[in-house]
Amino acid sequence: MAIATVNPATGETLKTFDALNAGEIEDRLVRAEQAFQIHRTTSFARRTELLLKAADLLEADQDGIARTMTTEMGKPLVQARAEAAKCVKTMRWYARNAEGLLADEHPDPADVGDSGAMRAVVRYRPLGPVLAVMPWNFPLWQVVRFAAPALMAGNTGLLKHASNVPQTALYLEELFRRAGYPEGCFETLLVGSGAVEEILRDPRVAAATLTGSEPAGRSVASIAGDEVKKTVLELGGSDPFVVLPSADLDKAAKVAVTARVQNNGQSCIAAKRFIVHNDVYDAFSERFTERMAALTVGDPMDENTDVGPLSSEQGRSDLEELVDDAVHQGATALCGGRRPPEHRAGWFYEPTVLAGITPTMRIHHEEAFGPVATLYRVADLDEAIELANDTPFGLSSNAWTRDPDEQARLARDIQAGGLYFNGMTASHPGLPFGGAKRSGYGRELSGHGIKEFCNMTTLWYGPEE
Repeated sequence: MAIATVNPATGETLKTFDALNAGEIEDRLVRAEQAFQIHRTTSFARRTELLLKAADLLEADQDGIARTMTTEMGKPLVQARAEAAKCVKTMRWYARNAEGLLADEHPDPADVGDSGAMRAVVRYRPLGPVLAVMPWNFPLWQVVRFAAPALMAGNTGLLKHASNVPQTALYLEELFRRAGYPEGCFETLLVGSGAVEEILRDPRVAAATLTGSEPAGRSVASIAGDEVKKTVLELGGSDPFVVLPSADLDKAAKVAVTARVQNNGQSCIAAKRFIVHNDVYDAFSERFTERMAALTVGDPMDENTDVGPLSSEQGRSDLEELVDDAVHQGATALCGGRRPPEHRAGWFYEPTVLAGITPTMRIHHEEAFGPVATLYRVADLDEAIELANDTPFGLSSNAWTRDPDEQARLARDIQAGGLYFNGMTASHPGLPFGGAKRSGYGRELSGHGIKEFCNMTTLWYGPEE
């Protein structure tokens, strides 16, 4: 795939970039390793100062970088600004909290005294340069939620971003440089996916993190495993949105629309499968479909647009295939199900609600990466849980019920990395984020995320003689 900015609202190629050659990659690896030797010894006070400066710069750049993101991958401009603001918030959160999260731990002498230690300390030390293979759908946020904790822990970053967001990738490198980080602390590698293996196998690269597709995750995990290197993977999702009789249906339907079409429906943690109890199915379906059909599809730079284009022509074709397969096998499109005729240029697709889904349909098991929702009718809580878990993915989930017993049962039995009651799945710097099953492993954000790329070191002190 060419490294280029292609406006998905028009299909126009705006700017192309040359991939780095072997010598240029080597230069960046050298710089990343040299920077690590400096950065790992800096105080938390200095790391905090640097990250707060980067946050201030990003805040000042918010509108400009939002327009770059919208131009490169099509998200509505309002959402792009919100993404930049969330990155600023997360940088400041880690700047404030990293030192405490990584503070030395002192085991109780009574618990370790029989080891012969006079005292013991558990210390978190950085690993080294970390390779981040990142996707296009949240081109700023996905990187910052890795980079902020990694840099605060004393690591350095090597970013291999998606090939369709090169200007956002280059902005991130420049942002950290402008903030005063030593040269090489954060490097953007403009390379194709074929270059990842050699970079990951380089002994100077200590670990890797990937957000993306399951095949990409399998590849990176396999290579890293062969090299005995730590990885964190956040892969696909087909999140359930369970609605039970005690739910506030008006609120549930309103939130359901946002949960499905955020980022033009191109989000791993977007709710995709709407599993509704028979007693409230008709009422919820009517409210949900009416709201989906009323969404404004159009120019993502327009402040009034709800849903912009998909990021690529291939992405739209893949989504169309899933919808067409379901309809061919008997599913009903309650709204949408086609390219909007008024938008002939660009890669637009109408917000769509499909009902009558069966297990033989591809969309039942495959992730629909676009503004397409599937509706299911279930008889009781048991059937809802069974259907919610009938997927190879387990990233997050949503459940709408005010019944404490139902909440307890769902919390016990839903197979996912997160479960949000009466609200929409959303990542937050203070909460761990990650999945189960084929949605990946490891955690980002919170104290759990910052420790993923640290060497947990035991310091044992014997009697002094």
